[in-house]
Amino acid sequence: MAGIENDWKEVLQGEFKKDYYRELYSKVVDAYSKYKVFPKKEDLFNAFAYTPFEKVKVVILGQDPYHNDGQAHGLCFSVQKGVAVPPSLVNIYKELEDDLGCPIPNHGNLTKWTNQGVLLLNTVLTVKAHMANSHRGIGWEQFTDAAIQALNEVNRPIVFILWGGPAGKKASMLTNPNHLVLKAPHPSPLSSYRGFFGSKPFSKTNEFLHSRGEEPIDWQID
Repeated sequence: MAGIENDWKEVLQGEFKKDYYRELYSKVVDAYSKYKVFPKKEDLFNAFAYTPFEKVKVVILGQDPYHNDGQAHGLCFSVQKGVAVPPSLVNIYKELEDDLGCPIPNHGNLTKWTNQGVLLLNTVLTVKAHMANSHRGIGWEQFTDAAIQALNEVNRPIVFILWGGPAGKKASMLTNPNHLVLKAPHPSPLSSYRGFFGSKPFSKTNEFLHSRGEEPIDWQID
């Protein structure tokens, strides 16, 4: 199973020594050996690998990885080029177009965002194939909560974008007045019309960053 090698390793090293993480690690290794799990082992910690701790300016929090073949690659809501854009991401692109006028791209790879300091983190990092939420409650939430808590303690401005119920519950952890918390319904077709559309997370994020002297995010996916 891939490890974390950048500055996140020091931030999270205390978690690796805890009993819950040892149990989690054992469960995940066992799951990969017995059935199909997404993402691939080498992509498991991509959210941390692609966006170092010291570079985080925005956190988009998802639930768990896409559970169909070829979709998940360790970044919430993102899929590799050549993979059909999932419905939730289709709606994210629609909101991005309405919010900032960004043309809708023909692929779903969001790596460009991560390179600018956008952490694309799921609260649960693995899933059994074709079984959404199948790894909920095995320990990932405690691990990703530790990452969120570490970011909360950072005094540079960070925007936390919380879409849907599980992500929204993390708002109570975000107590640092230097940060901005944006909550909205999930972008899935089941809930996007309950307030996700029209929530303008991208322009609000950039306005906040600009007001704090930070470089805004170029949200346009080429």
